[in-house]
Amino acid sequence: MTNLLIVDDEKEIGNFLSHLFTAKGYHVDVVNSGREFSSIDFTLQSFHAAIIDLKLPDADGLSLLQHLKKFQPRCKTIIMTGYSTIKTAVEAIRLGASDYIEKPFDDIDLLEKQVDNLLVSNGTSTNQHVKTIASEVGLIYGANATMNQLLQTACKVAQKNVNVLIEGETGTGKEVLSRFIHQASQRSHESFIGVNCGAISESLLESELFGHEKGAFTGATQQRKGLFEIASKGTLFLDEIAEASSSIQVKLLRVLETREFMRVGSERILRTNTRLVAATNENLQEAVQQKKFREDLFYRLNVVHLKIPPLRDRKEDIPLLIENCLQRHPNIDLTFSEDAIEVLQNYDWPGNVRELSNFLTRIVALTDSNCALINAGDLPLFNHASGSASPVKTMKQINTVKPESDLESYLQNWINEILTVFSQKEGIRLEEVLAQIKQLELQVGKAFILQSLKDVHGNRKEAAKRLQITMRKLRYLLNEKRDCSEDQIF
Repeated sequence: MTNLLIVDDEKEIGNFLSHLFTAKGYHVDVVNSGREFSSIDFTLQSFHAAIIDLKLPDADGLSLLQHLKKFQPRCKTIIMTGYSTIKTAVEAIRLGASDYIEKPFDDIDLLEKQVDNLLVSNGTSTNQHVKTIASEVGLIYGANATMNQLLQTACKVAQKNVNVLIEGETGTGKEVLSRFIHQASQRSHESFIGVNCGAISESLLESELFGHEKGAFTGATQQRKGLFEIASKGTLFLDEIAEASSSIQVKLLRVLETREFMRVGSERILRTNTRLVAATNENLQEAVQQKKFREDLFYRLNVVHLKIPPLRDRKEDIPLLIENCLQRHPNIDLTFSEDAIEVLQNYDWPGNVRELSNFLTRIVALTDSNCALINAGDLPLFNHASGSASPVKTMKQINTVKPESDLESYLQNWINEILTVFSQKEGIRLEEVLAQIKQLELQVGKAFILQSLKDVHGNRKEAAKRLQITMRKLRYLLNEKRDCSEDQIF
């Protein structure tokens, strides 16, 4: 028999739920306080599922959840919460809760369905559901625990009709995550529409969001529906929400509070049921403190807060991201050696996944063979040298500069570093300094080659002709070593 635990200080609710689930064949235990909860010996009495109220007079629901999970980690749990504590309910999900439901209950059938689904589901099916949706929207993730937990949380809150705020650095994939939330929601068959609030002027953004009537302004030759109207049953994604003007922020607040808006130039009130997902690469909490963003709007948007980790904090996912990016080029067979993968994982990727994707696209564009092995020496943008802490190690850090894009800065940094080593009174290793001079020659050569390749759109023969060197010399300066078919070059 299925054992169900109900924790709620309102005895009427506890008794109602007890009768409801007892009639379904469950064995139900009801406790009305944290003290009664503490009297349960979880080493002797096991539960398949639990429904826990988040707020009790003598206890915190999160503490009860953690205690239960400590002794019975497989017990499925649903947190009961009021709207004002939804953010705490999301925290409960991070701590192991399977789901949450808002009080008072508007739909008893929904609660029954949630409990039934929890009892028939398992961790494997849940993980597979997340993987399936992620694959549908092109969201790639691997072994990183933070990213996995983020997607588990996003998948659960997607089922709720609440606003979501996504924060993350540029290039981390905020729009892809918003599409994941849409696809995991009950609105997946409806429209998903996105707009960048920083890419459109204030007047045009207002028309874009709310629509306009014919003749509302110069150029308004016909009536046009806004995104709140078009995506009324779907999801509206507002990217770079921090860039929205004060006037737009006021209008957004009005829509979120009343679900009502008017087209520009109209007096007719329209209603929308769109689900709003906003994203920013700024810290909105700091923007509020600096009076750059409305506090009331921030709290309306920040019902559920999701923060995407930067790529430097999930480097174990880089091999999988590389594999996925290369699948977009089925006619090119590129393989990265272990030392090349190590170099890529040691780089901080300030542009995150977008920078990695663009970098791989460039590698593909500059490869003149359909089969190539990419070694660490083929990655001129990165510092792939290793060594002990010495003046030469400090000098090698210059290689993180991109000589092909800023040769003057690269040379100046290199000269400054040489002069710094030259001024040292002891500990100078001349052989290593001379080795760095040879490295300088190679880096400068690469810079000229890559600039020429850029000018001739990647045509290596034309680049070699312009530089008056042989193709063999060009490949040597690029540190290329490959063994493809019968073409072997050292």
